[in-house]
Order: sequence, then structure tokens, then C-alpha cells
Amino acid sequence: MTRIFIDADACPVKDEIYRVAGRHKLMTYVVSNSWLRIPQSSLIEQVVVDSGFDAADNWIADNTAEKDVVITSDIPLADRCLKNKAIVLGPSGKAFTEQSIGMSLAMRDLNTHLRDTGEISGYNASFTKKDRSNFLNVLENTLQKLRK
Repeated sequence: MTRIFIDADACPVKDEIYRVAGRHKLMTYVVSNSWLRIPQSSLIEQVVVDSGFDAADNWIADNTAEKDVVITSDIPLADRCLKNKAIVLGPSGKAFTEQSIGMSLAMRDLNTHLRDTGEISGYNASFTKKDRSNFLNVLENTLQKLRK
């Protein structure tokens, strides 16, 4: 059975995930380094991990399996979950795939290098209503496909 894993510390679409997962009656794991307020539901489990480096990522990667859905913007975590045959979506609805993850990792490394050398500044574009809407559509379509 499909489960949903949320890399929750900086996830801007948690409420949307709760609603969609609830409609589909899917178990959802909210994984973070600290306690978060989550809805009361037998289908939502909060997992608070140690504050160690990559502790939340490690827990998610160690617990995902084929046909699970992982929501993260962390590219190395996406890569690890894809190796477990999970479906990985970014909060803007971008799907990470076996075909796209190599380029995503390379661009992440390039941008890190450019920031470190002062060639560019800033990290991410702002999150928009369009991103939120796109995410909802992609998540719903993904879950519909998994049900078939």
C-alpha cells in the first residue's frame, strides 16, 4: 500500500498533503527534527528524529519502498528515495525521476560552487500560488495513477 513521507522541516505544502492523503486514506509520515503541529488523525504519524546532520533524510530513505510517495526539495534525499523505487515530488510539483536526478544533482553542486565563490547570491525562488496549485494537481494525479 502506498504511503506518503514528508520531509517536513521546510515543506510549504504540508496542509495540502494532509487533505489529499486524507481523501485517499493513505498513511502519512511527517518527518522533522523538531515537533510540529499536525492534524489529529490515525492516518498521520509524526516522526521527530535527532537533530543530527541528515537525521530526517536518513529516516525517510531507510523507510521508503516502492510506490511510496516522498515530498522533498532535498535533491540528495530525492536520489536516495528513487533508488528505493519511491515516487519523489518537490513542493512545486516537480517530479524527480531516474532520468532527471543526475542533472538536478549536477545543478545543485554547480550552484553551491557559484555561491561559495561569490558568483551568485541567494538560494531559491519564492514559492508562489501557482507552485502550490501545480503541486496539488501533480500529487492528486500521481495518487490516482498508483490506485490503478
